[in-house]
Formats: sequence, structure tokens, C-alpha cells
Amino acid sequence: MSFIDQEDIINLIEGMIKYTLKEVRGVDVKTPFQRITYDEAIKKYKSDKPDLRENKDDKNEFAFCWVVDFPLLEWNEEEKRFYAMHHPFTSPKDEDLELLEKSPAKVRAKAYDIVLNGLELGGGSIRIHRRDVQERMFKALGISKEEAEQKFGFLLSAFKYGAPPHGGLAIGLDRFSALLAGEDAIRDVIAFPKNKDAIDIMLDSPSEVSSDQLNILGIEAKKK
Repeated sequence: MSFIDQEDIINLIEGMIKYTLKEVRGVDVKTPFQRITYDEAIKKYKSDKPDLRENKDDKNEFAFCWVVDFPLLEWNEEEKRFYAMHHPFTSPKDEDLELLEKSPAKVRAKAYDIVLNGLELGGGSIRIHRRDVQERMFKALGISKEEAEQKFGFLLSAFKYGAPPHGGLAIGLDRFSALLAGEDAIRDVIAFPKNKDAIDIMLDSPSEVSSDQLNILGIEAKKK
């Protein structure tokens, strides 16, 4: 969505979830959902997907919460460099921008997860929409100007002409459906599920293909 902020998205998703629970299960969930910062979740629950149910016995209680203020970057000790915790286009919080060069580990992201009963139901972020901020983000990730231009020049160029604040959230509909149905496995709510070996037994897929089909695609199949 364009011209929105984190609050808009949270309010929209909460309203959708409240409506869905009422229609599907006849359950009234209380809004607004509890919000927990990433640091609080890790310290108190040892997880960024806290289960807030009073009775943990996975089926008639729906305990939602938001986990917010994720770190923008995480340090990779092996490579001695920062990586984006979500993706390199996630916007830093405005008040943390000044820390991007001097204390990158302290920068918080405009990122948020919706959690239900200890499972991540969905997640999203507000995207960077300014060229100068995106360039600073690439620099913090150890991406040179040349590499940034080569890989993301189209994006940086587009920002020159103006882009609206934008962001969103993606919900795992199969996971949500399973929780609504009181099922443990998402296979139970998928029309054509794969089995544990990733085989679609209804379509017999994957299956053998002819050499002509491989030739068309330029693929060579070698025996082990």
C-alpha cells in the first residue's frame, strides 16, 4: 500500500483478523492486540514468536500479539559484516537514522510480525522510499556504490523521481487456515498438498520427463 505507515497496516490487519475470527469461529478477539518489542520478546520469552496463551494445550484460545522494533541489521561473525534482518529495503525508524553509520547494531526497523499462539502468522515492513536512505543502507551492508548501481540501479534511479511511503504485510494463509480449523498440519487445509517427501500424489509430480522436453529447456539430466 502507498501513503501509509506502520500504524495503518496494523489497524487494517487487526480489523481483518477480528472479522475473520468472528465469521469463521464465532470468536470475539479483543483489539488492539498486545505489542511487544523484539528486545522484550527475546528477554522475556526467549523467542520473537511468543506464545501468550494461558493454557498452551495449539486449539480454542487465540492469543495474538505484534512483535515490533526488530533490529534493522544483524552481525555475521563469520563474514565480519552486517546483514539485513528482513531485507535491504526495510526502512529504519526515523529516530534511529543518525545511528546508521556510527552504531548500526542499534538501529531499529519499521518491521512488524503478527504472532498467534507462538507461531508467526505474517510479517511485513515499511519500505525505504528515499534514495539517500537506500544508499546509506547499502553502505551499512558493505555494498559498494558500484555494486549498488549494478544490482539496484533501476531502484535508485526511480527514487530520484519520487516514490511514496509504502509498505505492507503478508499473512501465511495456509497456516492461518490450519489454526482456524484447529489442525496441526497445513496439509490438512490445502486442496492439493504435497506429502512429507514433497510429492504431489494426485498429479504424480515430480515425474519423469522426456528427453525432448529437456532439450527444449536446455537441461541435461545426468545419472548419479
